[in-house]
Amino acid sequence: MARSALTGTRIRERRLALKLRQTDLARSVGISAAYLNLIEHNRRRVSDPLLETFAKALGVAPVALSEGAESALFEALREAAAGVETAGAEATGGGALIDPSELDRIEEFVGRFPGWAKVLAARQARAAALERVVETYSERMGQDPYLLDELHEVLSAVTSLRSSAAILVETPDIEPEWQARFLSSIASESLRLSAAAEGLVAYLDGIEAADSGLAAPLDQLESWLSARGWHLAEFERPDPPAPADLIAQAPELAASAARDLALGYLTRALADSRILPLKPFLAALAETGLDPGRLAARFGAPMAAVFRRLATLPEGAANLPPLGLVVCDASGTLTLRRPLPGFALPRSAAGCPLWPLYEALARPMQPLRLTLDMAGRLPQRFQSWAFAAPRPPEGPAAAFDAPVLMEAMMLVTPATTRTEAARPVGTSCRVCPRRDCTGRREPSLIAPR
Repeated sequence: MARSALTGTRIRERRLALKLRQTDLARSVGISAAYLNLIEHNRRRVSDPLLETFAKALGVAPVALSEGAESALFEALREAAAGVETAGAEATGGGALIDPSELDRIEEFVGRFPGWAKVLAARQARAAALERVVETYSERMGQDPYLLDELHEVLSAVTSLRSSAAILVETPDIEPEWQARFLSSIASESLRLSAAAEGLVAYLDGIEAADSGLAAPLDQLESWLSARGWHLAEFERPDPPAPADLIAQAPELAASAARDLALGYLTRALADSRILPLKPFLAALAETGLDPGRLAARFGAPMAAVFRRLATLPEGAANLPPLGLVVCDASGTLTLRRPLPGFALPRSAAGCPLWPLYEALARPMQPLRLTLDMAGRLPQRFQSWAFAAPRPPEGPAAAFDAPVLMEAMMLVTPATTRTEAARPVGTSCRVCPRRDCTGRREPSLIAPR
């Protein structure tokens, strides 16, 4: 369990709030009053077993003593220091602006100057938010296929208008029949240009919207699922509604393409809930732990169904840690993204080529389990599971000689230990801060040069 240098201070504050004497608390936890005095003045570290004993004696959770309310503030200051370290390395050619020994004194700084610490943390949060906005705009403007298609539509309509107008201007004796055809073409292309321009403006307005920033069909679907906590409680009932009925009650799915995507997603989710019923699945999960392979074998279910089911369980079910899910097809295009704090997922660009998600495509039907270090100001470690398998074609395409469509998916969750070797990864090349990477396919906008 993580402990800060202020654990002793919190123990003392809690003891005084309960009006306990040092001797009484020391006796209840089995140590001497002199040793407790050293602990309360932060001159002795508290072991995990002793911290548990203190928490029980003081009637609080151990985390309240080990981290306290300042934990988020500490992390914000460490993130700010990490950003300064990067700036210092760029400005001085490798030198640091902050002495590494000073990083261990963040808690002392918070204790002595709490107001300034909060101001610095707030500025860091603001800077990080602005950086995310820049990254999002850069990614969209450079690689968003929807935006590129809309721009192509506008240019195509303009070219057609110019061509028709030039013919009319340069050919004064054009026959009435052909003149009518060109005028009709100009009218239809004008309508096309107007519709394309309106769509483009609406899309750009959607990017700027502070509430969601979503406009593409997949974004609409994921936003709707996120608002529901990614769990479809209606499908757990004995008489679940039809997917189409659920979609009809979702005004957030405004585009017809978004409703089509939702229909496919909900159809699979309903099938998953039938082959992996919630109560038996949660019971098996409590017994086996977070092991997709064992769960698939236990229920005789496809691995893909287990992955989807795990990522869409009710919040807090079976004491599961937060889970993220990303799915792609054989082209590498991301077809579903359930993000996880600290593990960002690109909206339009391809993901990091070092993700196990893509490695699974080259090793179909072979489960992969890897520990990942996600790049960032404060690198975070995650546990991942990946699997790829052919996805059966649906509808009229489900013929015997239909093409094989591969699908890969990856589950991620925060790692609980740091003992295993980890693979360094990022979000996508354009916004990855790692300078030396074997998988880099294009220059980064934020990596030091």
